[in-house]
This record gives sequence, C-alpha cells and structure tokens, in this order.
Amino acid sequence: MLEITGLGHSYGAHRVLEGIDLKVGEGELVTIVGPSGCGKSTLLRCIAGLVPPSEGKVVLRGAPIDGVPDDLAVVFQDYSRSLLPWLTVRDNVALPLRRRGLAKAARRAQAVEALASVGLKDAAGKYPWQLSGGMQQRVSIARALAYRPALMLMDEPFGSVDAQTREDLEDLVLQVHRAQGMTILLVTHDIDESVYLGDRVVVLARNPGRVRDELPVTLPAGRDQIGTRADAEFVRLRAEVGRLVRGVVKDSEAADALDAKGGASVEEPVKK
Repeated sequence: MLEITGLGHSYGAHRVLEGIDLKVGEGELVTIVGPSGCGKSTLLRCIAGLVPPSEGKVVLRGAPIDGVPDDLAVVFQDYSRSLLPWLTVRDNVALPLRRRGLAKAARRAQAVEALASVGLKDAAGKYPWQLSGGMQQRVSIARALAYRPALMLMDEPFGSVDAQTREDLEDLVLQVHRAQGMTILLVTHDIDESVYLGDRVVVLARNPGRVRDELPVTLPAGRDQIGTRADAEFVRLRAEVGRLVRGVVKDSEAADALDAKGGASVEEPVKK
C-alpha cells in the first residue's frame, strides 16, 4: 500500500528526519510513536504530500507522491481549526466530496452515512461550535471516512480531548478499521495508545528522526479499554515501547554495540 524509502527532511540547517524506510500493508493500522521533536508530524506531512521531503521518496499504491494524492485523507489534532464554523456538520463532512465530482444529493447522502458510522447522524444539521470537542473530532473522522480514501493519516488526533473522550475515540478508530478494512497510519505521543490501537508500532528516535524499531502487536483484534490494558502482553509491549522511546538500551544491546565499535562507548546511555 505505502512504501517510504530513504526519506529525509531538513528545515534549513536543521536536520529533522534521516533515512526513514517504512512499508505499510493494505488494511494495516500502524502507529508511530517517539519522543517529542523526533519528526513524527513532519513525517506524516511528507507522506500526505503537504511537505516535499528533502530526499527519498514516498510511493502510494505504486505511484510516487509529488503532491496531495486523491486517495488520501488526513485527520489533524486541532479539530477546531479544520472544521468550517459557517457550515453545518453535514456540509463540513460533504465538502471534500466535491473533489470526487459527486452531485450535491450524493455528497449529502454519503456525509450522513459517514456521520452515522461515528454516532453523529442526529447532529448533521448542527454547526461545529454547537458540539463538544470530542464530537467535533468525530466530525473530522467522519469527513475522512466519507471521502473513502485508500489511506487515512491521523496526526495525534486525540491530543486535545479529555481522557474519557480519548478512549471513546480510540475505540471508534478500531471499530472503523474493523468494519471498513481501511489502511490507517496514526501518529501519537501516547505509548499506551500506540500499543492499544496498532497492528504494528513504529518507534522513532530523534536528532535526527529515524526508525529505531518496529514491534508487531499480537493482541486479539477485539480489544477493550479495561481487559486489553490488563493483558500481560499489553503490559510487556508497553514497557518495550517505553524503553525504546526513552532511549534505554538493554545490557545485551550495549554489549553488541561495544563489540561492533571495538570497545568504544555506545551512542546512547545504558540504564538498568
């Protein structure tokens, strides 16, 4: 579905990303997590065609991305700025469908269907400012779903809502993913969220941003906020991702690095 090869990006003299190689399969939900400043959002913007990378390439379904592709939708963190306050909820969701060349009636019908899938069918005639923050983010997700993209990118989409709403929205994403089989790439700073949602967790390191490791998530598909988070495998994966994000290396990794460098000190500190 998506193949990223040798991607690097700089803002002037500041190197943000370097040597990113990543593949995402059809129907996969991949989460990207890493420390603050590792270039997660920049990577997503390069994939979306919003920022041309300084080097490397991004290929979606065999076609190189050199602008915003037609088969892609993005859900941003700041829902309050991504919804137009003078349009109804239904018309906000229907707006991108003009690009599909659909008639007005078809656009509205598709928008209502997408709103129903996120539990907001009854809010179609309201305006964004009449809804709570969590409901506004549901509208943003519905807008992406209505477009029926091959790939949905989500840039820390739940970072601006409260904890309970965040859990509800996480479960909504899992529900949508199971029901539609959509390919989703989600960036988050939340370690627990990366494990709870992902089929695979990609951990980035910083200075400059690069892929440190990829961890498959073998948790059952039917996840829930209480049972899954108490599962021993979830706890193990959360600890492993946390270790990688914080740059902590195991004694065995430190020994391998020392051997490779002929006894020289390793790049990152060893902590037990």
